[in-house]
Amino acid sequence: MHEQWMRLALTEAMKTADDVPVGAIVVREGAVIAAAHNERERTGDPLAHAEVLALQRAARVLGTRRLSGCALYVTLEPCPMCAGAAIMAGIDVLVFGAYDSAYGCCGSRYLLPADSHFNHQVPCVGGVLQEESEQLLNSFFKTLRR
Repeated sequence: MHEQWMRLALTEAMKTADDVPVGAIVVREGAVIAAAHNERERTGDPLAHAEVLALQRAARVLGTRRLSGCALYVTLEPCPMCAGAAIMAGIDVLVFGAYDSAYGCCGSRYLLPADSHFNHQVPCVGGVLQEESEQLLNSFFKTLRR
């Protein structure tokens, strides 16, 4: 089941033109309610990560900041900001593809969503379509270095 949603997140990631190809979708009751990809370069906004944009769009669709009953799928392990946004949104589960040894806060560097100091914890599932997610990122950076 996770694979079908991650494939949609990968499709979203491929829509990036000049940014790190990360895609995110928010799923509720078996339907995608929001999708986004990184827009940092296009907008000049350091906060325009795919996860944040997808969570914002989902909140608009639902008319509430509380995204209980929702799952967040993202192609790259969330950074501290995005992991925190998932906690603050109150999502039920966070699923990601590639691990991020530099900034990943859903298991690689830290497991922020499981920190018991917060009043909401978010279970994380990593490595879903990991190879496909890594290939997309590696291809982008290989092209960028040329």
